[in-house]
Amino acid sequence: MKTITHLDDDDLEEIFSRSSGPGGQNVNKVSTRVSLRHIPTGITVHVQEARTQAANRRIARERLLKEIQERQASDAARKRSEREKMRRRNRPKPAKVKRVQVESKRRRSKTKKLRGRVED
Repeated sequence: MKTITHLDDDDLEEIFSRSSGPGGQNVNKVSTRVSLRHIPTGITVHVQEARTQAANRRIARERLLKEIQERQASDAARKRSEREKMRRRNRPKPAKVKRVQVESKRRRSKTKKLRGRVED
């Protein structure tokens, strides 16, 4: 998968709404809250920190790009971990380890064979 370094406007869905909290008349009358959704990944961020819509749009784009890159990095690390796990699982055991395991199983088998019904 290709690493995303910039956001295409075609891949974004922007929704503007009124913010809540302090800010007075500006917050109550102007839609400064920005919800930005990246359509291909489905990741959404909401920003209402600044008083202006333009500043919130800029912050939202930065956060969205950062979130997408973090998810890509974590997915790559997870896939790498899975490959490494399978590699370790499928490699042959050293001869000495195998001998020790077989001997342990033989001892266990002998112990179990000695078990039996106690007769009165």
